[in-house]
Amino acid sequence: MNVYDTVNRLAQEIKESDEYINYKKYKELIKADSNIDEKIKKFEALRYEIQITSMQGIESNKDKEKELQEIYAELLNKENVKEYFDAEFKFNVLIADVNKIIGEAIKDVLQ
Repeated sequence: MNVYDTVNRLAQEIKESDEYINYKKYKELIKADSNIDEKIKKFEALRYEIQITSMQGIESNKDKEKELQEIYAELLNKENVKEYFDAEFKFNVLIADVNKIIGEAIKDVLQ
């Protein structure tokens, strides 16, 4: 069997997975409400900024962490947002698992 055929089949199976279907559904619901969509984008940008700062060993900014927590709490009160975050998490776990399996299979040539 050709590797490209296999990976194309894998891609199709991912698109047919519950994780993908649910994530796509909730992502579309979120995008339909521009206020929530913008608030999630702000939340994700702030979360990313805090993660980068942390990885660089820079002391965390308590004000930004508090703002992040406040935005998250506010978002969780909105319709479909908790489901969106749950679906996003499950989809990311699926993709991480696939990447881990592939990585383990080829780790002997990557070392």
